[in-house]
Amino acid sequence: MQNDKTTLRDLSIFASDGSGDVFALIDHTATQAGRDMLRRHVQNPPATYEQLKELQDAVKFWAAHQHLWPTVILNGTLVMLDKYFESADSITTPPSGLTLSLNSFLQKFFNRQEYFFIQFSLSHLSDFLKGCTELANIADSKDVPPLLLRELNLIKDELQHRLVPDVMGITKQTKFARLSQLNYRARREMKNMVYRLIASYARLDAWRSMAQATTDNGWVFPELLPETTVCFETTALRHPLINNPVAYDLTFDNSRNFLLLTGANMSGKTTFMRALGVGGLLAHLGMGVPAKAMRVSFLQGIITNMQVEDNILRGESYFYAEVQRMKQTAEKLLQHKSHLVLMDELFKGTNVHDAFECTRAVVEGLLHHPNHLMILSTHLYEVAQQFSDNSKIMFSYFVTNMSDTGNYKFTYELRNGISNDRIGYRILQQEGVIRLLNENSK
Repeated sequence: MQNDKTTLRDLSIFASDGSGDVFALIDHTATQAGRDMLRRHVQNPPATYEQLKELQDAVKFWAAHQHLWPTVILNGTLVMLDKYFESADSITTPPSGLTLSLNSFLQKFFNRQEYFFIQFSLSHLSDFLKGCTELANIADSKDVPPLLLRELNLIKDELQHRLVPDVMGITKQTKFARLSQLNYRARREMKNMVYRLIASYARLDAWRSMAQATTDNGWVFPELLPETTVCFETTALRHPLINNPVAYDLTFDNSRNFLLLTGANMSGKTTFMRALGVGGLLAHLGMGVPAKAMRVSFLQGIITNMQVEDNILRGESYFYAEVQRMKQTAEKLLQHKSHLVLMDELFKGTNVHDAFECTRAVVEGLLHHPNHLMILSTHLYEVAQQFSDNSKIMFSYFVTNMSDTGNYKFTYELRNGISNDRIGYRILQQEGVIRLLNENSK
């Protein structure tokens, strides 16, 4: 799956302003290395259906075997190891003579800083290797999925290094002469091996994090289908960042691949589409989704048209930026492989007449691409009416309850059909804007 920065921003996967985001919700990593690996994974999900299935099986295994995760490896362990091995180039000669003849007490007295650095570093290295050994032993368990088994066997192979037993055998009673010898050899011989182990551990940390997020949030693993079948079915899908969210059902397939949403501003259209986008992305990460059930075919990517930004430095207007984003979308739709396309209130940067003409032209063009799953929301009632007789389009709207006294209430309920709600003026009145503007200045 391929998703650009605009899509990740529109779906609030990574928040640049420090507010809550989806990544924080799924990040249960134990180390910074695991967190960095998880971030890269979110930015670059599996490229094929087969890779995604293997990864989902690995995440499912961790969801059912959280107790097997080694707790001896901490973030400070990896930080210390990086510092330890990065300083290895300053060691040019092995310890000998006076260094080896001094006992631990004298070493603490004459070389206090070096003594504690070596002892502390080697203890972290020992803990790391012990944790990796625990991971490698999982390979001998039953029903370990293939992807996870390959990663565990890589760890097991790395642990065949001749120094591993000696380093793991270090205790508080190990003499400094012995520590000094192991320190020299480890820093010269184990650096590349340890870095490869850290990379394997980080991948496992990222997979386990997605498993823990799935179980902690009560999410379900979706049924993944090959890309040859266009399908996106959800039962009780909800947005994971909203407290007490409304859940929605939706069915997309080859014969029903285009949904046109209507409803008043703030009625729930954008949040609904974001829930679909987040659910689709989480499914393609190999983890659970916030729904009761989901069936989804493998998608090449998710494309969003939601929060377009103008570019003052380039002299580009908001409308021009909208057109360019729509052009990028059209280029993606030329690909045969399926995408999930989420378009929210297109062409807000021009007048109502232009917006109607542009949106109508886009809808007509989208109907030529049945291999993709597409949702378009609009507050232009006339656009929906223009295509109301087209059997290729599904129509749904969000209900807004309005009283004769001018009050309104958003229910966030999704129904079949087309909405003609117009409440912009009522909102201006209720918020007191009209009253303030009509008051005489004192």
